[in-house]
Amino acid sequence: DKEYFENTNTLIIATRERMKRELKNMGFLSWDSKSNFLFVTHPLVKAKRLYEDLRSIGIYVRYFSKPERISNYLRIAIGTDQEADYLIMQLKKILKK
Repeated sequence: DKEYFENTNTLIIATRERMKRELKNMGFLSWDSKSNFLFVTHPLVKAKRLYEDLRSIGIYVRYFSKPERISNYLRIAIGTDQEADYLIMQLKKILKK
C-alpha cells in the first residue's frame, strides 16, 4: 500500500544518507545516489581487498573486476539500520589492518 511504500522509502533514504556520511568520515568517496545503494571507493584500500574481507565475514557487497574503470569501486546495497551499523563497524576494523 502507499503508506507502507512511503514509510519504507523514507527509511531507506535516511539510512543511505547516514551511511554516506559515515563512509565519508572513514575516507570513502561516494557519489550522490537516489537509489537503494551507494557506489563507493577508498583512496587507500583497494575495493577487491574490501570485498574479500567483507565476504569472509558474511557481508556481501558488489565488486566489479571489469570494466577496469570501475574495478576499484563497491556497490553497497542499503539495508536496515542494524545492517548498516554492522557494515560500518566491520569496515572500521578492516581499515585499521
